[in-house]
Amino acid sequence: MAETAPYDIFVIGGGINGCGIARDASGRGLSVALAEAGDLARATSSSSTKLFHGGLRYLEFFEFRLVREALIERETLLRAMPHIAWPMRFVLPFHEDMRFDSTTPTSRLLAMVMPWLKGRRPAWLIRLGLFLYDNMGGRKILPPTRAVDLARDPVGAPLQARFTRAYAYSDVWVEDSRLVALNARDAQMRGARIMTRCKVVSAERGAQLWSVQLEHADGSRETVRARGLVNAGGPWVGRIIGEQLGIASHERVRLVRGSHIVTRRLFDHDKCYFFQGKDGRIIFAIPYERDFTLIGTTDQEHEGDPSQAHCTPEEQDYLCAFASEYFEKPVTREDIVWTYSGVRPLYDDGAKSATAATRDYVLSLDTNGPVLLNVFGGKITTYRKLAEAAMRKLVAHYPKAGPAWTAGVALPGGDFPVDGVAALTERLRAQYPFLTPDWALRLVRAYGTDAFNLLGEAQKREDLGRDYGATLTDAEIDWLVTREFAVSADDILWRRTKLGLRLEPDAIAEIGKALVARSGAAIDNRAAAEQAGTPVPKKKNRKGGAT
Repeated sequence: MAETAPYDIFVIGGGINGCGIARDASGRGLSVALAEAGDLARATSSSSTKLFHGGLRYLEFFEFRLVREALIERETLLRAMPHIAWPMRFVLPFHEDMRFDSTTPTSRLLAMVMPWLKGRRPAWLIRLGLFLYDNMGGRKILPPTRAVDLARDPVGAPLQARFTRAYAYSDVWVEDSRLVALNARDAQMRGARIMTRCKVVSAERGAQLWSVQLEHADGSRETVRARGLVNAGGPWVGRIIGEQLGIASHERVRLVRGSHIVTRRLFDHDKCYFFQGKDGRIIFAIPYERDFTLIGTTDQEHEGDPSQAHCTPEEQDYLCAFASEYFEKPVTREDIVWTYSGVRPLYDDGAKSATAATRDYVLSLDTNGPVLLNVFGGKITTYRKLAEAAMRKLVAHYPKAGPAWTAGVALPGGDFPVDGVAALTERLRAQYPFLTPDWALRLVRAYGTDAFNLLGEAQKREDLGRDYGATLTDAEIDWLVTREFAVSADDILWRRTKLGLRLEPDAIAEIGKALVARSGAAIDNRAAAEQAGTPVPKKKNRKGGAT
């Protein structure tokens, strides 16, 4: 095989930070390759609470720069991906016996200067935080905070009667796994080489170039060269530095496990809840996939392999008990239909608790030879800003690189107005009358304007091939495999979509078999076993990561 020309940048890691950097660099005219050992978004980036948010509670830790950057970024991202991101209203109930979280700098300061508060977190303090939240980020699209009378407003109906007042504020929902896949797809469309199921065995630094040894899913080996290397390995960033790169480093990540539970739908409206606990933690209860409620997250120090993270019985009990402090009807383990869990790779800043550890990102540039950039921490809301910051550090080594360009530029399928989902859904149904309203909306929410390309020239449902249930057809599977790097049933059912919540085990097994037959000799036995899948029980605990 003829030796290929060196890439400008080689990215290790197919999470949101790696794919965001690959997209940004490709759009600047640089040659880019990215390798991910598993599927895109297989860990942290598919296991978030699925929000673009400023981080209201970070104000208590004086993380003003991070909060401001994230608040500004919410609307920038919303304009670029109105299919996979949309505004949501969050209801924050409060009551007279709500107490200060004594672990935060804000609560300790107030307790010292205003001892008459006797530990209570008054409504004015909550309102002050929400005033800052409304005004720090130049909000233009999202509606402002307002007071809510829970006795009269329907959002109060599922809550215990002791909650009489609340504030409603705005943040943004995002389909996190799809965000990663679309960044990777856009990078590929701009010239990047995206390799999944491709392990970086080692990377050696030469005088001018990195030499990167790769192992593909079929066992074949390949060596590529690059002028620069970006380590965006998420929870594995430290391990990659020490093992694959063979570099001694004092920088560390703090592994913090975040777990979520998905229950049967607990309320009928489309608002979310922001609940504060006696331990100073907060959780969200969010409408999820129409028929479910998402509750999370926890914050636990994690030991061991990040890929082995799971929502423990203790965490399930904690989340159920936490939510039951607010809901009139208690939430129990019997309500849970799915759980997911994983590890946030936070930069180790020496904070005393996992909750207090910074969610900000740290970019470490090593110029002792061909350039190396290690990416620590970060949150999904600021992934695009992280990519821009990474490129600011790298462009000195790439004088031909173009300027920053990603702000407001649509991801694939996102080229329509923020408020245009209903109109686009109507257009889709007009062109494809066999679509039901729910099916059309699901396709628009997943693919945006690309839904027309996915459906192609189909004139009736049967033209889309086999129907596996829950509106999943061969045509959609073909799109996900050829355009969005999907290989296994798990990729399709739990990352590119969440149709695993709706399909029966037999249907899931059939999808796996169809994927194995489709790929033939191009896959090895491990991939075939993964594609064939295991029948999914009603309570599925998926391993991965969280942000």
